[in-house]
Amino acid sequence: MKPGIGGQSVRYLVLTVLTIVVLAPFASILLASVHSSDSQISGLSVPSEWSWSNFATAWNQGHFGRLVLASLIVAAMVVPLSVVLATLAGFSLALLRPPGTKGISLAFVLGMTLPIELVVVALYFNLQPMGLTNSYLGVALSEAALFMPFGVYWMQTHFSSIPRELVESARIDGARDLTVLCRILLPISWPAITTLCVLFFMWSWNQFLLVLVLIQDPERRTAPAGLGFFVGEFSTNIPLLSAASLIVIAPIVIVYLLFQRSFVSGITQGAVKG
Repeated sequence: MKPGIGGQSVRYLVLTVLTIVVLAPFASILLASVHSSDSQISGLSVPSEWSWSNFATAWNQGHFGRLVLASLIVAAMVVPLSVVLATLAGFSLALLRPPGTKGISLAFVLGMTLPIELVVVALYFNLQPMGLTNSYLGVALSEAALFMPFGVYWMQTHFSSIPRELVESARIDGARDLTVLCRILLPISWPAITTLCVLFFMWSWNQFLLVLVLIQDPERRTAPAGLGFFVGEFSTNIPLLSAASLIVIAPIVIVYLLFQRSFVSGITQGAVKG
């Protein structure tokens, strides 16, 4: 049954309110970023003079050329490694079902509740003897491990929703497990995998505390660390901080827009079948 006009009106009203709630903070940051550096900013105030040069100033003062490159290096290691391992583990738990599958799955679910603040100090002292502090490799391996519980749960849920008959027919034709995964399941799993890639990129890009602890050298830190250059002990340059925040946010927005259809398809698929 189709909803009536009243139901549609309420739905559109709720969606409009939610859109405003989500976009209002971004509009506030955007307006703040184009004020002059000595302006007093309150709420959604429109600047009398638009200072677009704040973005160039923030880029130079925050050393974002170096920091963005570091973030890209870490993300380029984290995303492929995490997605491949999560896909293999999810396939194994969903279809191969080794001994102790329920216990392993439960352990991954419990791993999603583990806050990074609880393990970051111990992680530092474990990685230090191996020479993995002040190293992008150490950060990438740590992030991949922290993202793994969600990744495995996501892919296990996705593979569990695939009809068993599809897998069994491939095995009757003589396909081995790896062949089933690569030639049968992966081609129909790209929405779920793309969604996982976007989420892992976003989480890796936004990672702050882990990088702050594991990398002591400020020259080797990632993009979010650049925001600290605009926060002083007694005062904060709000326009430059806002411009720097938009610089940090921009790559995530670009990645989302590029993979928007696959991302939404993967989320919807998980919501319906999961």
